[in-house]
Amino acid sequence: MLDREETATAAFAMVGLPARGKTYVARRVARYLSWLGHPTRVFNIGAYRREKYGAYQPHEFFDPDNPVGHGALLELAMLALDDMLSWLAEQPGRVGIYDATNSTRERRRIVRDRCKKAGMPLVFIESICNDPAVIDANVRETKISSPDYRFMEAEDAMRDFRSRIAHYERAYEPISDTSKSYIKIIDVGRQVVLNRIHGYLPARLAPLLINLHVAPRPIYLTRHGESMANGEGTLGGDSDLTPRGEAYARSLARFISSAGPEGRVTVWTSRLKRTDQTAAPLGRRTRAWRALDEIDAGICDGKTYNECKAAMPDEWAARARDKFHYRYPRGESYEDVIQRLDPVVIELERQRDPVLVIGHQAVLRMLYAYLMDKPPQECTRVSIPLHTVIQLTPTAYGCEERRFQLDPQLPVEIATRASG
Repeated sequence: MLDREETATAAFAMVGLPARGKTYVARRVARYLSWLGHPTRVFNIGAYRREKYGAYQPHEFFDPDNPVGHGALLELAMLALDDMLSWLAEQPGRVGIYDATNSTRERRRIVRDRCKKAGMPLVFIESICNDPAVIDANVRETKISSPDYRFMEAEDAMRDFRSRIAHYERAYEPISDTSKSYIKIIDVGRQVVLNRIHGYLPARLAPLLINLHVAPRPIYLTRHGESMANGEGTLGGDSDLTPRGEAYARSLARFISSAGPEGRVTVWTSRLKRTDQTAAPLGRRTRAWRALDEIDAGICDGKTYNECKAAMPDEWAARARDKFHYRYPRGESYEDVIQRLDPVVIELERQRDPVLVIGHQAVLRMLYAYLMDKPPQECTRVSIPLHTVIQLTPTAYGCEERRFQLDPQLPVEIATRASG
């Protein structure tokens, strides 16, 4: 359960030139805070511009010496800011992220003054990147697929967007006022500078921002092989694998071997025997996380669902009404599971090599919710079947999903989806 400090309303404002990862950071922050239980919304100025003026505007529109374009952009910026402040005022505990360049001291003063008048604490997040290779990759990978350039040839779009960046560069003033609260992210997490950061939420973001990167790598989620408890239909426990589960463990090892550079795959398990036994045929060191243990079923541990329902009908009715918040007597809820998974998520963000997580149904549902940017409440019944590998590949603005159902011989791809 979140305490009073953890439910404080907050505002963050992005700062930086185009193609420096502002929107990427804004969306990652929103995904993380929403997953932790803080209703978070991104107010992106580009979306406001496209809605009012259409997708494409030539680079001259963004020239600070163009009074028509400058006036239009200022109007849109204030509209988005007003919308964010109105949304934040509707309900305590919300977090707003103002996704704009905010590239001049004057523009940041306006944002700061409006937030102060509304009684809203504000932290600027400045994304700085001086690496030409990263900037070029960001332009190519994200901006060319942007709605702004949907109907343009790639080279024409690149040329126009670079001209747009040049306009912003002429007017850009980095944050230098150390009397204000800000976080600077330099070269995609190579360095993170925190200045006058107070309060629960800004401080909690620091580990995430330090570990963010854009290196593509797959994350594999799978439940352990079938266990004795699965065969008996009982909750929890620490039982061994069945022969069928052992066959899946061998099939999983073959799958990982054929999926790519096997030696680079990091393997994480829970502390329970069934995940350790599933990892054994991989023949490598694993990291056992207590945070990856299955949801604690409390006094229901070792019982079947039917036995629990018959013995505790009121408890079972409460679980059916709100599975996410329901806490097993002397046990845990899905909401509790998220809180203990926080360090796992931060470590996942840090990893640059593929990661295989061998876990349990409830725990993997909450990891899936984070990676696919889904409301956790909607994922308490998402399908995480036995003997299936879920491959999630983070992209700039989402996550691509593929599922493989494994038999003792070969993997079979059964589904492909994407978030974002």
